[in-house]
Amino acid sequence: MNDNTNTLKSAIYGLAVGDALGVPYEFKFRGAFECTDMIGYGTHNQPEGTWSDDTSMALATCASIKACGRVDVDDIRDRFRRWLKEGAYTLFGEVFDCGNTCAAAIRSGRGCDDEWSNGNGSLMRIIPLAFVEGITDAEIEAVSAITHAHSLSKLACVCYVRIAIDLVNGVPLAESIKRHVPGNSKLSGAIGIENVLRSDGMGSSGYVVDTFVAAMCCLLTTDNYRDCVLKAVNLGSDTDTTAAVAGGLAGIMYGLEGIPDEWLSKMKSMDMIDQELFSSLQ
Repeated sequence: MNDNTNTLKSAIYGLAVGDALGVPYEFKFRGAFECTDMIGYGTHNQPEGTWSDDTSMALATCASIKACGRVDVDDIRDRFRRWLKEGAYTLFGEVFDCGNTCAAAIRSGRGCDDEWSNGNGSLMRIIPLAFVEGITDAEIEAVSAITHAHSLSKLACVCYVRIAIDLVNGVPLAESIKRHVPGNSKLSGAIGIENVLRSDGMGSSGYVVDTFVAAMCCLLTTDNYRDCVLKAVNLGSDTDTTAAVAGGLAGIMYGLEGIPDEWLSKMKSMDMIDQELFSSLQ
């Protein structure tokens, strides 16, 4: 990985905090709840500060990149298998939230490439690749394709990583979106002014387009980490992943100091995240 150690930490912390904020509300309908703080239990009956598969798979990716010194798809896949089968990279030694596409692809060893396999399971874990020097689009696509091999999922991951790299380098988000999201793609077509200004008309399901667009709109319409991830959670449906995808980029934009201390203090096993991150960087 490159030497943006503090920014990587901010990105992963941002992802993990967003993930933990959303876990208690996953699958709840928009308007049926209001998230204002980090709480526990709810949908998955987990204590406050518990992060899910989004964070675990991102940590597995970080660990692989350091161990191999490069992007090694086979090694990342093996670490995903350990996560799914043995509970590696989890808080309590077990997986409590795994999408069907991820599970099927990891078990079979082949990424799912049909139209119906365009969930957000590769987008949610892809941000570590923004810190790999010289990362290519083909490498990003290959890492997505471990689980999500359809062209749309791969495109979303490429756009997201390129945007993350731009943010690390100080490029404004709106400019980066214009630069990297193809004008003729489903991703671009969904990021319109109506969606940006009207959250009630924005999708927030597990569909990769919904997650990508919702995350970008939450980032574009807020000016701090707290408001961004709370807005993402309160969209409802796939609350943990929408907030994790938005939170990773918000972590880059606002830095570690922008993540509320009271939320960080509630997070479970941050020492595990630190161990994976710092062992991945030394």
